[in-house]
This record gives sequence, C-alpha cells and structure tokens, in this order.
Amino acid sequence: MKTILVTGSNGLLGQKLTDLYLTKPNVKLVATARGQNRHPVTEGYTYAEMDISDAGNVQTVMTQYKPDVVIHGAAMTNVDACELDPEACELLNVTATQHLVDAANQVGAHFLFVSTDFIFDGTSGPYKEEDKPAPLSIYGHAKLKAEQIVMNQCTSWAIARTVLVYGLVADMSRSNIVLWARESLANHKKINVVDDQFRSPTLAEDLAMGCALIADQEAKGIFNISGKDQMNIYELVQRVATYFGLSMEHVSMIDSASLNQPAKRPPVTGFDLSKSKRILGYNPHSFDEGIAIIYDQFLKAQKP
Repeated sequence: MKTILVTGSNGLLGQKLTDLYLTKPNVKLVATARGQNRHPVTEGYTYAEMDISDAGNVQTVMTQYKPDVVIHGAAMTNVDACELDPEACELLNVTATQHLVDAANQVGAHFLFVSTDFIFDGTSGPYKEEDKPAPLSIYGHAKLKAEQIVMNQCTSWAIARTVLVYGLVADMSRSNIVLWARESLANHKKINVVDDQFRSPTLAEDLAMGCALIADQEAKGIFNISGKDQMNIYELVQRVATYFGLSMEHVSMIDSASLNQPAKRPPVTGFDLSKSKRILGYNPHSFDEGIAIIYDQFLKAQKP
C-alpha cells in the first residue's frame, strides 16, 4: 500500500485529491493543511495539521508518516497579494518548498510540486515543458525559484504545471474564475473582463487526476497538466453565461492595462499536453464538460 501525503488539503486541489484517493483502496492518504480539516468526509484517510512555513513541524509530520509520495499543492496563489507582500510570497512558495524537499529527501519520498503557467511571460504560448521560463510577477518568480529547488535538490521529483484552476467544493476558502463569473452574472453585477489574456482553464478534478497519475507511476520530470481548450477570459465568461442561461448585459470587455492590477499577467499561456497524454495517459475534460460537472455539483448541493 502506497502512502501519499498531500499539502494544502483544505484548498480546491487538496479537497479534490481527497475525493479521488477515497476511491482508491490501495492508497493510504495523509491530508495536511493549517488549521482544522475542511473536507466534509473525515473517515477513510488521515488528516494531520501541518504548517509548511515551519521547518520543525514539517520534519515532525513527514517523519511520522514517512510517505512514499508527497504532492505539494499548498501555495500562496493570489498573484496581486504576492506582488504586495513579497515576503509572505517567498515564505509560503519558496521557503516552505525547501522545508518539504529537505524532509522528503530524508524519508525517501518522490516529490511532486504543483507549479503554474505564470512562470512564463506569455509571449509565445501555448507552452511545452521544455520552453524557457521568464516570469513577469513576484508570484511567477517565486514559483520558478521553488521549481529550481525541486529540480536541483530532490532525489526523486516531478513538477505538474497548471493553468487557471476552477471547480467547486463544499467549503471554499476562496473563489475561482468560473464561480466568480457565475455569481457575478447571476447577481447582475457590473464586471470588467479582459479579452487579451488567453488561458487553458483547468477543472480541479482534472488537475487532481493528473497529480494522481504522476504519483501512481512516480513519474519523473515536468508535466503540463491543464485543460485542453484555450480561450480568452471574456470568452470564458461568455461560455459560463451561455451554460447557466445568464445575461452578459452587465459585462464590459476591456484590456489588461485598464485593470491597473498590481501584478503583470502573461498575455497568452496555455499548454501543449502531448507529453502528459503520451507518458501519463492524461486526458482532461473540455471546458464545456467542466462547466457541466460544476452545474451538476451545484444542483446536488442545493438538494435538502
């Protein structure tokens, strides 16, 4: 039986990984996060509190459970918050990764780091795994530094890069692009949406599946794990509106410069998935299929 330890288990990816591993009897899951467990199911796996910014705490937990694989999904992912607080970004995205790499090496664990399309400048997307990174933001720089720690120091490692993750769980700590779009449209909020940023949005279930494929095979190297459809953010919101039968009348199309966001965003990302499909057998949903899955989850959540 393989023991898999997940960091950030209270987040969107973390909860989807818990859902997935609850269906795999041959895996012993150790879900870790700061604070109490937010997953509605508490049996069938182990939950352990772990503060990834505390090297001693990380060492204690990793030594206790001795995982075969670590899936490191915990991160500070709010790009503008990282820009405004670079020290917190460095601590949670770089220093914490160092703590986990050190501990993983000591217990002999295969280490899977979840990274981002924001390590690229967006001038030549969609990207392949071997394309040269050139981050524009403090967040992108921090994730790239963490990647380099993993590549240079881990005895056994993989990196799963992803793009604009969306999904629905019972206890959301923060929203994501699809939920924000649906809620804004449903409440007739006036929103500004950019048409000059292109992404391949990733259903959280697909990212969890990709991570599990890497963990199960203990695959090594860098893998692109994202959605397969590329679109700009305005088109994304349009597709959400169409599926949920909502009006776009309060949506204004603008360019990125008009938003005055603290952090620069890469204009065109998205990923070439050829390697992940060939080596891992990764096969993500289309964006429309992803919205349909979320729609069904909304209906189930509303039932008494």
